[in-house]
Order: sequence, then structure tokens, then C-alpha cells
Amino acid sequence: MRKNTPTVSNRDVVLQTASNLFLTRGYQVTSMDEIVSMSKVSKTNIYYHFKSKEELLLAIVDQLIAHYEYRLSHILSQSHMPFMEKLERFFEIVAGEQEQNDFLGGCPILTLYTQTSMESAEVRSRIKGFFERQLEHVESLLLEGSATGLFPSNLPARATATLIVSSVEGALFVSKATERPQMLKDLLHALAAMLK
Repeated sequence: MRKNTPTVSNRDVVLQTASNLFLTRGYQVTSMDEIVSMSKVSKTNIYYHFKSKEELLLAIVDQLIAHYEYRLSHILSQSHMPFMEKLERFFEIVAGEQEQNDFLGGCPILTLYTQTSMESAEVRSRIKGFFERQLEHVESLLLEGSATGLFPSNLPARATATLIVSSVEGALFVSKATERPQMLKDLLHALAAMLK
């Protein structure tokens, strides 16, 4: 009897291969020929799915953003979950995703942002939108905490959200650079303790 194993499409193979190459070697120096060679998918097939390397990058960025936003929005929508648990779960998702991927590229979305030229307006715009939404999510968590009396009512929610998001993104890079994955977890615990 034959088992039903899910098949991976050529498009998905190319996305995974290109993502790994862009995050390890860099977007600018990775050629389409390298993607062909590593993915074992023909150039014709790749260009059937993606008209250019930038279009491939855009698909990778969209995939990364959708993955993170799906997981984060699930937590934020849990109205029964206490505020601090939401915040800690929010942090755990960020830390867990990166640890699972061996901190590939530090923060992959920010890594891809820094590798794109100013002419890559669509890619940069999508990443900008992602970070703006992250700030909004954290700000709404902080406002929720203030409304329930967990934080002072005069807590500067937007500035605190900026501090949190910036600290987490920076810690992703520093954790990778120093080869100290525990650093991110330590930061997340420190941020949670500061907010209590």
C-alpha cells in the first residue's frame, strides 16, 4: 500500500533554495544559475513561476511575512489570554522561529531588506509595512496592558513598542554574530520583566 506523502512543488523548492542562498550568501551575489544548480529545478521552470530574481525575492518576503503574521495574529486574537502571556508568547514566536532556523540571517526579513537596492521599491515597501504592523501589534498589546491597569496609563505605548521591536530585531543579529542564541531569550525575559 502506498503512503500519501505530500509533494513539494518546484515553486516551493525554488523558494526554499533561494531563501537559504539569499540569507547565507546574499541576495546581490546569488545568481539565478546558482539557484538552478542548488534547487535542481530548470531555469525555464523557475522563470515560469518568477519573471525575475526580484520577483523571486518578493515572493520570499511575502512568504516570510505571511508566516510570521499568521502566527502572531493568532496570539493577539486570543481575548481570553492574559496580557503578559500574550506578550511572552509573542516573544516566544520570534525567538523560536529563529532558533529553529539556527538564526539564519539574524532577522531574515531585515536581512533581506538591507540587501535590496533602493530601486527595489516593492520589496522595501512590503518589509516597511511588515515592521509598521509589528509596531502596531506591540503598541496595541501595551495599550491593552495600560487599560487593564498592568502599566501606568501614561506609558508611551508607541515609543515603548519601538524600543521592544528594535531590541528584538537587534538581538536577532547580535545573537547570530556572537553565536549566543541564549541572548535573545535573555532579552525577551528582561523586556517582559521590565514591563511587569
